[in-house]
Amino acid sequence: MNQKLEQFKHMIRGKQVAVLGVGISNRPLIRYIHQLGARVTAFDMLAEDDPVLSRTRADFAAEGIALDWCVGPDYLNRLTGFDWVFRTPKMRPDVPQLLAERERGAIITSEMEVFMALCPARIFAVTGSDGKTTTTTLISLILKEAGYTVHLGGNIGTPLLDRIDQIQPEDMVVLELSSFQLSSMRQSPDVAVVTNVTPNHLDVHKDYQEYIDAKKNIYLYQSFMGRLVLNNENYVTRSMIPEARGETVLFARKNSGLAQGVVVVDGMICLRKDGTDTPVVATKDIVIPGKHNIENYLAATAATQGYVQPEQVAAVATRFGGVEHRLELVRELNGVRYYNSSIDTSPSRTKAALQALWDRKEKVVLITGGKDKKCDYSGLGEAIAKVSSKIILCGDNSDLIHHTLMLEAPMAKVDPEQLQIRRVDSYEEAVSLARSLAEPGEIVVLSPAGTSFDKFRHFEERGNLFKNLVNGLE
Repeated sequence: MNQKLEQFKHMIRGKQVAVLGVGISNRPLIRYIHQLGARVTAFDMLAEDDPVLSRTRADFAAEGIALDWCVGPDYLNRLTGFDWVFRTPKMRPDVPQLLAERERGAIITSEMEVFMALCPARIFAVTGSDGKTTTTTLISLILKEAGYTVHLGGNIGTPLLDRIDQIQPEDMVVLELSSFQLSSMRQSPDVAVVTNVTPNHLDVHKDYQEYIDAKKNIYLYQSFMGRLVLNNENYVTRSMIPEARGETVLFARKNSGLAQGVVVVDGMICLRKDGTDTPVVATKDIVIPGKHNIENYLAATAATQGYVQPEQVAAVATRFGGVEHRLELVRELNGVRYYNSSIDTSPSRTKAALQALWDRKEKVVLITGGKDKKCDYSGLGEAIAKVSSKIILCGDNSDLIHHTLMLEAPMAKVDPEQLQIRRVDSYEEAVSLARSLAEPGEIVVLSPAGTSFDKFRHFEERGNLFKNLVNGLE
């Protein structure tokens, strides 16, 4: 019996519980704690007559789940008198209403923090500015290849607290964790992976240091039995080495003289220990393209070593075709291939995707643009100009992308005046224009270099619309 879980069930029964934000992650949470006997009030900033909120409320009512609701722009004004408060990941933990409730004795937490505290199985968790979705997926697939029962969740889209009763101690849990989920976290996983850290989400975090500090929570609460996997070629992650409380495993694609860790030697990913390199898989055999994906395999190999055999890593590498919404082939029409990379929510993600296409010598018609996160756009213009002379801008950060493109195109030996740059207001226009611009042998790629929140609820919705529009072309 999971004693901690039984204690939680007893603690929350009959309590007044506020759930802030009724998005994807918190809906299963509401169902679960309501079933446990909590008295739940759902808070959301959406207006009373918002169609998405109306559907959500109707769904709960149809399931017989009776909730109190506080909605609209001033929804937090009624946040008072609760025993437990579950905040949505993107809400800062220092919101005055949260601080006031904490001062009067409420437990302020999140779905993910409670899950990690109660989970009976070993937890692998991945964070980073880029690569965390792919690395998380790879770890789960490698563990499955080795025969483990694996539960995949977190920021990758699947809440897990409502499934905790089915998780056994011998299972493996693999989580993707964002800086928002980690910002107030006081739980760390058994195996923590930080793929890299570069400026990101500075539209929410007050500065870069706060963003870095949030990422650190993935390992700061580990015991001496924990493992921390770090990118040795990223300055910020390398600076985390002295703070590790348990085992540290470093990885490096450029083989920067590591005595121990996971490295690339003569085109082969190898486990290096005590001067001996054990081959795992040849980089040329990895199905998903790009140097960044080699780094993702290095991180996944480091995380799973000791739990799996090298041949099980190799089996995944030679079969796995990639994560949905990351350079995902949608279809080929009239000699033109269409790719959805909606997961590219920052300039650095788009740069990595375009570099992979440059390595494959692709000629690209690029659809780009999204909501800015106060990121660093340096290098994006050069990356675009290297692979594309036909650029379609559609998003709030279009001016920023256009500026860096005009500034940096000469670095790619491209005259900015020779670029075909068009602006559109909708994805319907963007896909139609891309079709008219693309010639046989070229590819059309959606890689937004920004979040989806200028037009969509999440990047999956953005990517699915793009795919639907492309599949509707005749």
